Amino acid sequence: MPLRIPSLILNLKHNALLLSAICAMALLGPGEAFAFQQDGVEVDFNEYSGEVKEASSNKSLVFATLTVEGTNISTITNTEGNFLLKVPKAYIDKNVVVSFLGYKTKKVPIASLEREKNEISLEVSVTRLSEINVNAPKDALALVKETLKNRDENYFEDPALMTAFYRETIKRRRRNVSLAEAVVNIYKTPYSSTRDDAVELYKARKSTDYSKLDTVALKLQGGPYNTLYVDMMKYPEYIFSEESLSNYKFIFDRSTMTNDRLIYVIKFNQHEGILEPLYRGELYIDVENKILTGAIFSLNITDRDKAAELFVRRKPAKVDVWPTEVSYRVDYREKDGKWHYGYSSVFMEFKVDWADKWFNSQYSMTAEMAITDWERVSKTERPKYRQRIKKSIILSDEASGFSDPDFWGEYNIIEPEKSIESAIRKIQRQLRRDERNSD
Repeated sequence: MPLRIPSLILNLKHNALLLSAICAMALLGPGEAFAFQQDGVEVDFNEYSGEVKEASSNKSLVFATLTVEGTNISTITNTEGNFLLKVPKAYIDKNVVVSFLGYKTKKVPIASLEREKNEISLEVSVTRLSEINVNAPKDALALVKETLKNRDENYFEDPALMTAFYRETIKRRRRNVSLAEAVVNIYKTPYSSTRDDAVELYKARKSTDYSKLDTVALKLQGGPYNTLYVDMMKYPEYIFSEESLSNYKFIFDRSTMTNDRLIYVIKFNQHEGILEPLYRGELYIDVENKILTGAIFSLNITDRDKAAELFVRRKPAKVDVWPTEVSYRVDYREKDGKWHYGYSSVFMEFKVDWADKWFNSQYSMTAEMAITDWERVSKTERPKYRQRIKKSIILSDEASGFSDPDFWGEYNIIEPEKSIESAIRKIQRQLRRDERNSD
């Protein structure tokens, strides 16, 4: 069964076009946050921002992970290499551990960081040929199968309560037209369990400027679930079920290092004889321990009609809609010898073609979620059904906010990109003007 996310709803005047997700549900209830709280009292924190770069070329490193050593507090750099990390003052004597695939992990004393404009440089980790040849696997498919088989012993075997930051943006060409953000609690079931993860919405904010959408009002359905189901080790049935593995060809591409581990990059693509749109991409596997540490993949859109069928449920007769790109990313993190979901993103670009117009419209959607803290919990510690976010949620309909510049408080978030940062400033200025005019 293909991974049919994300899900988009386009309101075209009085008609509706629904680009369908993996499943559907309905609303939410508030949850109790645990991150950075002790007995219900907020802990004072310091905030640090900066950029992670490659030492030799000075290029920005995208999706580098920063973790407060000895804790589960972490964040990730954005697509411009920038980070924002909030650290409780009780931990300022610790180090920040900075890691990135193919680079040497670096420890930076928190006490040495400035509040802004920090630059952290990582050196490329060179792979020696002798390391590659020792016990090198010969069959890429066999390595993938063994990695999937070893899931239960390599990934979290206990339930965990995770705090995550989620952001979704919708653009018409290059202009932001919708922005929604949330802090959520994820009740992550053991990787060996067949039970789905549950999600609570803790805090959210949004802004949508439908005037920029012309005749189209577009919404994203599913919220954080759009990113959660990209966790292919928890939900292999959507990508690599036992039955679907034979639809793909796997080949060794190259090797690299991370955290002193030898990582093999395996490329995969569907066999030419398979007509159903499947996926192509790269898997990053720890060879010695048979662990998937990350993956980047995209939907094959050689047949646009078949690709559109994966997402479109209904549409006006005079409108044609099809995706031009659907891509996914997932990264895992290690703690005490066990691995867990750490970050994922979904990007979708599609076109809306009107029969009575000369030009079509181009839209893009990005959804990303990063785990910023977690703790192990008991199996009975799950939210009640009425408290859970349903998978049909439209976050932009549920959220509010943006007037408070300190809205997120002590919670770690993904640093906004410059275009998003600019949009947020415009939203806040407009809200302040509206408040003054209403007084």
